[in-house]
Amino acid sequence: MKIGIQGTIGSFHYEVAKNLFGDEHEFVECMDFNDIPRLLKQKQIDKGVMAIENTIAGAILPNYALIDEYDLHIDGEYYLPIHHHLMALPGQKIEDIKEVWSHPMALLQCRKFFRNHPHIKLVEEKDTAEMAKIIQQRQLKGIAAIAGYEAAKIYNLQIIAESIQTNKINATRFVVLDLKNGHAQKNFNKASIRFKLSHEPGSLVNILQIFNEHGLNMSKIQSVPIIDKPWEYAFFVDLLIDDIDKYQLAMYKVARQVIELKILGEYKHKKE
Repeated sequence: MKIGIQGTIGSFHYEVAKNLFGDEHEFVECMDFNDIPRLLKQKQIDKGVMAIENTIAGAILPNYALIDEYDLHIDGEYYLPIHHHLMALPGQKIEDIKEVWSHPMALLQCRKFFRNHPHIKLVEEKDTAEMAKIIQQRQLKGIAAIAGYEAAKIYNLQIIAESIQTNKINATRFVVLDLKNGHAQKNFNKASIRFKLSHEPGSLVNILQIFNEHGLNMSKIQSVPIIDKPWEYAFFVDLLIDDIDKYQLAMYKVARQVIELKILGEYKHKKE
């Protein structure tokens, strides 16, 4: 298979894809999240792996919008604990490092660590693993990257400091995306749906009541602005399911209450 990942080989997306599918497939590097749905639609990749939310940063709203816009199917999920490591060419100490290159989110999540090292300049770049790759290719001394263990291993960099993120409980939820093929998973216990409501008092409460009456546990609800309709929102909801029959009955009732209902995916819940 060809699997699209955001970032360079060695990124957290790569780590998730390798954990899910093994390393015998071809991993297609996408420097922009927009490339993943585009390549799926063009059938240049078979599946895509995309981050959807983080325990610190919250929901990645543009990615919800991309899934909706391109009418993609969620085929599964994966929770990855995020550990940011400071890495550089072997033989260097932190006193030798003048600059650290990494993604803005990684720098933000590690900013407290660098307060104790004011001599280091933080430089925002577009990808964590790509900076590790560049340091190795150009043999740059005095420059370090923040990335995951996979990047250090692949690009033969030495980890100077481990797990430097401020919040040690840091995880990202990723979803596996593909085109809708009509083949539903059996024995699924989680569903991701999206619906639009009319501007009437109590409309959202009515939907939540349907979930409650049919034993559906809502693990996530997220409102996202509808681009071409100012001040109107779509709701993205993740539901944990104990009884598929009750879930299907609930979806029938929800469909009668909303302007539009879309089942984004029905899959097996991957616990952290």
